[in-house]
Amino acid sequence: MAEAFAPAKVNLFLHVGGPGADGYHPLCSLIAFADVGDTVAVKVGEGSVSVTGPFARAVGRESDNLIIKAVRAFVAELGRPMEELAFSLDKRLPVAAGLGGGSSDAGAALRLIRDVFAPGFDDARLEACAAAVGADGPACLWGRPVLAQGRGERLSSAPGLPELYAVLVNPGVAVPTPEVYRRLDAAGRFGDVTPPPMPEAFESAQEVAAWLATQRNDLEAPAVEVAPEIGAVLATLADEPETLLARVSGSGGTCFALCADDIAAEGLAERVESMAPAWWVKRCRLGGPW
Repeated sequence: MAEAFAPAKVNLFLHVGGPGADGYHPLCSLIAFADVGDTVAVKVGEGSVSVTGPFARAVGRESDNLIIKAVRAFVAELGRPMEELAFSLDKRLPVAAGLGGGSSDAGAALRLIRDVFAPGFDDARLEACAAAVGADGPACLWGRPVLAQGRGERLSSAPGLPELYAVLVNPGVAVPTPEVYRRLDAAGRFGDVTPPPMPEAFESAQEVAAWLATQRNDLEAPAVEVAPEIGAVLATLADEPETLLARVSGSGGTCFALCADDIAAEGLAERVESMAPAWWVKRCRLGGPW
């Protein structure tokens, strides 16, 4: 059995424009990946996905799993049948959490089946399969820092990032992305999706946090409307001395706090865990690939 890591995606900023005629919203987002995530494994089997781990029960029907969708896209692009595969998913990331967990799981599955069963399948074709999974698919395929534009499929290199330490916090409330976008549309608070001027590289976590403070997540306010618990997490993180910047990732409900170093992140994580033991709290490094 071969296995691959599926890292959590973190939107350091996320600018969202108004919907086009097709109903899709253009975006611009600087994305990094955390060294925490799920694990996907594959072997020749009966064409199924088995799920274990602390968030296994939150995963929906097997037929809706993005791993299955990714495999179907791969077979279609390959142009010929493949032998049946059995996937196992160790689900460590909360579901509907703004961390791109399902897309990252699908990306890990695509890398696995390409490397193990079709090594001649090139990167461009694999990226086309990832795009079929959804907006986060192309970025989550490789798990490295990128600037994503369009629907998320237009990727360009991110600025150089220093070693970044952060704390991820989720209050345990699933936040459906369609509802967040409905709230955004109702409010009409759309952003400019032109990439902001960025340095070629950042020198320190403090510099990253100061620059990100001039950016935003346009889905943060509607996510808090959908799940006020997210607002409580943001307020908690913002009040702590180790936090350089607190923000929602994606459409919620996970928030992240950037810290100056690992010691600061460890102290923050321990304090938040003691204050709110029901919350999911993870200290991590941001960057990638891992």
